[in-house]
Amino acid sequence: MTPPHRLWLHPFRIPLLLSALIVVLALLGDSAQALLRYDRAAILNGQWWRLLSAHLVHLGGSHLLMNLAGLWLIWLLVGPALSPRSWLILLFADALITGLALLIFNPQLGWYVGLSGVLHGLLVAGAIADIRAGHRGTWLLLGAVVFKLGWEQLAGPLPGSEASAGGTVIVDAHLYGALGGLLGLLLPVRKVQPQSETSNSQ
Repeated sequence: MTPPHRLWLHPFRIPLLLSALIVVLALLGDSAQALLRYDRAAILNGQWWRLLSAHLVHLGGSHLLMNLAGLWLIWLLVGPALSPRSWLILLFADALITGLALLIFNPQLGWYVGLSGVLHGLLVAGAIADIRAGHRGTWLLLGAVVFKLGWEQLAGPLPGSEASAGGTVIVDAHLYGALGGLLGLLLPVRKVQPQSETSNSQ
């Protein structure tokens, strides 16, 4: 049983741990980014970990804060829709899918950093799970994501996004991440117990 003073942490342990890891890597500076970022030449020379680690490092403080804000917003909107185990599966799978897709379909891309591609996948997967759980209002959220992806593919990054990120926005990473989020169709929807039952089980 979770101690009462730690109950508030329970639903947020994944974004808390992920945020802490991202901040620690940012504090390690440029050397950590150089070692962990998506680097096409390095990956083709056997440094496969970069397909995953690239999503944990960022261009700078503003880029990091934008992605952390997006992570927490996603958790507040659709976090309860899937179990922690499902979220961990999604994090790993979507990071790998996004990295591999960049490697295969974007040979001109030399390097890449940031969590935004994976965030699009988490949002799509969470929205799908939420809809499957019967929350039809989430269709609006999913529609907004589809509209954003369409805009980016046709017209480029949203106005102001590159200035906020402090560098070029790789919109294809958003698309690949979102497509990876379709894995949400395969994962079991989390069954949320009524409050009275939850209280009795603690």
